[in-house]
Amino acid sequence: MSNSTRNKIGGIWFAIAILIVGWQARFVQASEHPNVVFVITDDQGYGDLSCHGNPILKTPHLDRLYEQSVRLTDFHVSPTCAPTRGALMSGHYTNRAGTWHTIMGRSMLYEGEKTFGEVFADNGYATGMFGKWHLGDNYPFRPEDRGFQEVVRHGGGGVGQTPDNWDNAYFDDTYFHNGKPQKYTGFCTDVYFQEAKRFIIESTRAGKPFLAYISTNAPHGPFHCPDRYWKPYERKVTRPQEAVFFGMIANIDENVGDMRQFLQDQGLADNTIFIFMTDNGSATGFNVFNSGMRGHKGSEYEGGHRVPFFVHWPQGGLTRGLDVDRLCGHIDILPTLIDLCGLESLTHYQFDGRSLFPLLHNPQGPWPDRTIITDSQRVRDPIKWRKCSTMTDRWRLINGKELYDIQADPGQKQDVAQQYPRVVTTLRADYEAWWADISPVFAKDARIIVGHPSENPSRLTSHDWLTYDGTTPWNQGQIRRAQQGLGHWAIKVVTAGPYRITLRRWPHATATAISEGLPPGAAVPGLTAFRETPGKGLAAQRAGIKIGSIEREVAVQAGDHGVSFELSLESGEVDFLAYFILKEGKKVGAYYADVKKL
Repeated sequence: MSNSTRNKIGGIWFAIAILIVGWQARFVQASEHPNVVFVITDDQGYGDLSCHGNPILKTPHLDRLYEQSVRLTDFHVSPTCAPTRGALMSGHYTNRAGTWHTIMGRSMLYEGEKTFGEVFADNGYATGMFGKWHLGDNYPFRPEDRGFQEVVRHGGGGVGQTPDNWDNAYFDDTYFHNGKPQKYTGFCTDVYFQEAKRFIIESTRAGKPFLAYISTNAPHGPFHCPDRYWKPYERKVTRPQEAVFFGMIANIDENVGDMRQFLQDQGLADNTIFIFMTDNGSATGFNVFNSGMRGHKGSEYEGGHRVPFFVHWPQGGLTRGLDVDRLCGHIDILPTLIDLCGLESLTHYQFDGRSLFPLLHNPQGPWPDRTIITDSQRVRDPIKWRKCSTMTDRWRLINGKELYDIQADPGQKQDVAQQYPRVVTTLRADYEAWWADISPVFAKDARIIVGHPSENPSRLTSHDWLTYDGTTPWNQGQIRRAQQGLGHWAIKVVTAGPYRITLRRWPHATATAISEGLPPGAAVPGLTAFRETPGKGLAAQRAGIKIGSIEREVAVQAGDHGVSFELSLESGEVDFLAYFILKEGKKVGAYYADVKKL
């Protein structure tokens, strides 16, 4: 880059900085720290909205929000859920943040990464998180460990996944309320919005501005919702999962409308920043309508990671139905919120993203060119060039090889790499620099801390096994079927001393022996629930553990619900393998392990 180019960019950024300071001073004085309601849905794509042209799905409340919002029309996330959340929360690329997979110990946000919760709490906000976290289910990775003061969440990446409370199935479930199981009545999405409203009322009465982060597991599968939402779509689509998928979005749409009316009734709407986005491309609705994009959830093509983003704030002047067509992404949202809300800037923490504050009011204003990279790893350790898109306002370099002019060819049908070799070379260099910058962290494991008073016992599940063959029983249907695999947990013993480790085939709450089966659970509206799978006993003869240099095995007795080991552990980082040995001598992983400091 030439000195003249550097000076030009520096001048642009100086002008932007002056604008930001001026706007911030005006907004903070007017708003006295705005409230924030942040809604993010799961597996809903850009085309899964009627305001974006979907010919079947009806989303009237989101359409109204669209009409009254600033819309980021070239907004990109990661192609799957936990990776998007890791980048969103931290302002860092998800590979830097440690959350490049959805399971296998790679969905836990590294210690030291900042979060919405921490930043807002440090600025005097009441912070609440409702629904899907998917950035770790054990200390120190839970939302209550990362700055969120009021939490109602399910476990894992979805209701009915392995870390979730047993037999949850979207209706009348037990969720973790500030770390403790609590029974709720109603459909999951309704519960999250209901609890967010309670939190908002309590925060307002306490005289505190609030951040309510509402992260729905819908419309992620398995596909369930009240009949009145999905039955109207049953004859309009070709597959039943599409009908329920649309029904789950219709329910979200209704909840968004109810929340906005609630804020109006409470006198909070004018000074509340209301944000709606989704976490990746469509998982199910893309066959019906995909806004002309190629690819879907998990894809490196546009349909995998370009998603809606609406922001509405009457007191801040964000009500005009304005489109921002500049390239931006999930890494930009935390720095943007810091500017919008007039929060103290973070020191000694460098964002990968940049604040979009100037663009929200002047989309055509000065804005330096940039390159953003997104990829879909879904492997234990990241692989260079794997399922990646290196993006500028005009270009998309796919997997380092295919090049698309996204402005002329939004459907990515014509590879023009041979016509523009210099563009390919430039974008490959951008990717190489990015990879060199982030790859040093790949050797680091996010380690569950055991022996800490914030979580004792630590209840570990196979969802977070570190494996090499990818066989990870991540949902309760797989647990019931006794899907076999073997992997270890990365742990850190924080306090040396005596511990009791108990291995289980079934979770503690079932009070079921290792060798016993379980009857199928009850059905719920929609398609087949995880819990409808009959549960198989495990013919385990012995149980064993390996923690660093410590190895123990004992016999499994008839009727054992769990097998316990008492031992002394030194403090420090260590890998923990827990297993059962079957009758034929095969070693399989223990799905659940409780680690208790005595």
